[in-house]
Amino acid sequence: MSEALEELVEQLSVLGLPVHLLDDYPRWLVSRLQQRKGSHVVTLNAEMAIQAESDTTLSSIIRQAELVIPDGSGVVFYLWLHGKRIKRVPGIELAESLLQEAGQIGQACPVFFYGGAPGVPEVAASVWQRQIPNLEIVGTQHGYTSADEQQALRQTLKDLQPRLIFVGLGVPRQELWIAQHRYLCPQAIWVGVGGSLDIWAGIKSRAPAWLRNNHLEWLYRLYKEPWRWRRMLALPQFALRAVMQRFSKASILNQHKEIL
Repeated sequence: MSEALEELVEQLSVLGLPVHLLDDYPRWLVSRLQQRKGSHVVTLNAEMAIQAESDTTLSSIIRQAELVIPDGSGVVFYLWLHGKRIKRVPGIELAESLLQEAGQIGQACPVFFYGGAPGVPEVAASVWQRQIPNLEIVGTQHGYTSADEQQALRQTLKDLQPRLIFVGLGVPRQELWIAQHRYLCPQAIWVGVGGSLDIWAGIKSRAPAWLRNNHLEWLYRLYKEPWRWRRMLALPQFALRAVMQRFSKASILNQHKEIL
């Protein structure tokens, strides 16, 4: 993909944060790989957007990311209120598409998994290795590391230079970690994947398709993990902000029309 084409990527705003719209996110990222252009992929949802309002570091990282995708239903709802009908792009599905692409590229696209409990990234890697024999997974590391293990991980990444790095540490830890360590593998695609490693390893499961298709995946996660209720208070807060901004925008437009 040319520089000129990259400049044509449409960018929308959700609570002041960027969301990039593409017809084919995996293809765009593969083109970045081929051009050896490193990228940070952020999977934006309502909870992250609310966190970013009070966390200036997180907000800055999201704004600087090369690709921000509309992961959450709340983000899709927000943009719908503002006249943009877009399709939700779950981060786990983008990650799986990238793994399929990496399998076709083979040794030219080594993959690294970081995150989850001890043993989880190894199981996830073996699952994908069975599904895609040509996939080159060059390393794994769980997310419960000591200072010495962190140092060893940094050296491993520097030595191996994986091109596709999935980081499952949860928000905002994974975003902060990626921003701090991108220099180790400057030509890599770094993707924060949250709990995807647990799902791939069979520790957890995704919501049934009918819930996902009706924007109710959050309800399934709350059912399976009721401790999330405090974090999910961000959802109604986000929805209220979306509606208030929509009516505020409409009010400003009406006032402008009256003046004219």
